[in-house]
Amino acid sequence: MLAEGLQEQPLKRLVSQLVKHRFNCVRFTWATFMFTRYANLSVSESFDSLNLTEAKAGIAERNPSLLSKTLVQAFATVIDELGAQGVMAVLDCQVSKPTWCCGETDGNAFFGDTYFDVREWLQGLTIVAEHFRGKHQVIAISTRNELRGPLSNTDDWYKYIFEGASAIHKANPDVLIFASGLSYANDLTFLREKPLGSNFDNKLVYEAHWYPWSWDDRKTWDVELLNEACYRKTQHFINQTGFTNTLDLDNPVPLFVGEFGLDQRGLSRADDHFLSCFLAYASEIDLDWGLWGFQGSYYFRENKTGMEETFGVMNYLWNRVRSPQFQNRLQLIKNKLQDPTSKSSTSYIIFHPQSGSCVDPDGRHDIYAGNCKKPKRWLYAGNGAPIRLKGTSLCLEAVGDGAAPVLSKNCSSQQSSWKLLSQTKLHVATLDETGEYLCLQKESPYTSKIVTSKCTFTLPNPQCLTDSQIDPTTQWFKLVSSNVL
Repeated sequence: MLAEGLQEQPLKRLVSQLVKHRFNCVRFTWATFMFTRYANLSVSESFDSLNLTEAKAGIAERNPSLLSKTLVQAFATVIDELGAQGVMAVLDCQVSKPTWCCGETDGNAFFGDTYFDVREWLQGLTIVAEHFRGKHQVIAISTRNELRGPLSNTDDWYKYIFEGASAIHKANPDVLIFASGLSYANDLTFLREKPLGSNFDNKLVYEAHWYPWSWDDRKTWDVELLNEACYRKTQHFINQTGFTNTLDLDNPVPLFVGEFGLDQRGLSRADDHFLSCFLAYASEIDLDWGLWGFQGSYYFRENKTGMEETFGVMNYLWNRVRSPQFQNRLQLIKNKLQDPTSKSSTSYIIFHPQSGSCVDPDGRHDIYAGNCKKPKRWLYAGNGAPIRLKGTSLCLEAVGDGAAPVLSKNCSSQQSSWKLLSQTKLHVATLDETGEYLCLQKESPYTSKIVTSKCTFTLPNPQCLTDSQIDPTTQWFKLVSSNVL
C-alpha cells in the first residue's frame, strides 16, 4: 500500500525522474481498505506483516521519515511531493482488498464480490475525496479500476457508478471523475443506448484501457495483413470505448486511456506493431493517456518479493529508464497537439511512430527523422496534393527508389503529388516516372535518413521474417493535425 521504489531512491528523486522524462501526471492507485480499515496502520507495521525486511531497510536508509507514518499519511506525502514538482495526480481506486490486480476471481472484481462491499467502497471514495480536497495537484478520482468477472451487468454499473461519482462530486466538487466500463475497462458500448445520467457539472471523464492482448490474442498483431489488423483493431477500440467523446456533441464527455503499455525489453514484434498503431491513433486525436507503468519493481506482488516490472519506465534499481528507445517513441504524444481555444491555423506534423521521430528539414534541401519535441510543420490539402513546408515555397519531392526525397520549388510535378495509401492511410506515397508507387520510409533504425522505396503493405512470412526493413511499419508516417505552435 506504499508507493513503489522508495527502498531504492529518495521520493524527491523519483518524482524528479517523472519531470525529467516529461510525464506531467501520475495515475496513483489506492485500495479501499487502506482508508476504511488500515488508516492507522504504519508503513513499518505493514512491511513487518509481510516480512519485507530488506525493503524496509532500504526505506529506512533512503526515506526514513516514511516508516513511522501511517499508510494514509505516506500516501499524502507522495501526493505533496508530486505537487511540489508540478506533477498532477489521478487517484485511482484500484481494488478494495490490497492485492495485485486484476483477476476474474480475486474477490475485487465487481460490486457485491467477496471484498467489494458497495457501502464500504462508497465510504472509501468519500474519505479520499474529502481528504484531498484543496490539493490542486489532485485533478481526478476514479470510481473503480477494471470492473470484470461473472457478476458484471449493466444495471449495477449504472446504479453504482452513478452513486460513486455522486459521492466523489459531493465530497470534492473540484476534481474530475473517471468512470470505466466493463470487461477490464474495454467495454462502454451500453452508453450508446443510455447515458450515465449526469456529467456532474462537466467533471465526468470516461476511461478505457488498451493493450496488445485487448479483445484478441497479441499474436494477431504479427500477421501478413498488418495494415488491415491495425485498421480493424483501431476501429474495434473506437466501437467499444473510443466513441464516447463524440456520442453527444452537445454534452461531450472526454475519454482518457488510463492504461496502455507493453514489455519494454523489446522481445515481441507483435507488441512493437501494437505500439506503432496505438501511437498513430493517439496522435491523430490528441488522446489523453496513462502508461502502465512507472514502477521498475514491486515490494511484494503475487506472493513474491522484489518482482521486476518489465512494463515499467524505470529499471529494476530505479536509477534510470529501462528503455530510452521506448521513451523516445512517446515524445510526440507528450505534447499538446490540439487546443480548441487556439487561434492558430491547423498544419501537420509528419510522425514516424515506429521510431518516435518527426520529419524535419535539415536546413538545406533534405529531410531527416528528427526530434518530436518541437517538430516542423507541413501543409497538405489532401490526396494528390503536394506536401509543403509551412512558411516556405518548398515541397517534398521524390527522386527515385531508394533515394532520399528533397525539398523543391517544383510543387506541380508527379513526384510532388502525395497520397495516403492502405486501410490505415499511414503509407505516404507518390508515383515514380514509371507509374509505380514509392512510399516514404525510414531507412534504418540506426540512421535518421528518410528515403522513398517501393511500398510494402504486407508483412511477408511473419513466422520467419528476419529483415526488419521489410516490415510495413518502417513506412508508416502519420500526418498529425495540430493547431498548437
